[in-house]
Amino acid sequence: MATREDPDVDDVEYEMPEDRTLLILDDDAPFRTRLGRAMTARGFVVSAVGTVDEAAEVARQNPPAFAVLDLRLQDGDGLEVVKTLHASRPDCRVVMLTGYGNIATAVAAVKAGAVDYLSKPADADDVIKALLAHPEDKPEPPDNPMSADRVRWEHIQRVFELCDHNVSETARRLNMHRRTLQRILAKRAPR
Repeated sequence: MATREDPDVDDVEYEMPEDRTLLILDDDAPFRTRLGRAMTARGFVVSAVGTVDEAAEVARQNPPAFAVLDLRLQDGDGLEVVKTLHASRPDCRVVMLTGYGNIATAVAAVKAGAVDYLSKPADADDVIKALLAHPEDKPEPPDNPMSADRVRWEHIQRVFELCDHNVSETARRLNMHRRTLQRILAKRAPR
């Protein structure tokens, strides 16, 4: 076990691998910079980029052992980068970050090959736990589980995602009126 010592870093113990290369992809420059600094302070060798094209280039030229990728970017989708990373380096451990947290996108990220999925804002310690977690480790149950309204909203979002954002098809599959579905989709997620 190794502990990183830094005044800005919590005293968190984790086992550091030999290859500590890490790709961070996020189009939010301040967040990308903060996370890059925090991960460097914890012993990672960081390449931080802001576009899908830059990330794909890093993945092809010098594939990292780890990656933290934003799901939705201005120039594309982080899931494209997961595929490029795994084509170059199948053992790359990828964690998806997004501000659009819902079950449908989490399922898509895991199917693409991500080991975990975190909603923003996620701190560096959460990212490290996700990156270095053993596959057989199970997460602890949440202190504050989702409400029934939130579970319903998540289900609707998943079906909407599976129907390629087609409101009419989603409404048909959920057996609800299209306008009702549009009102639900226009609202914020319940807590």
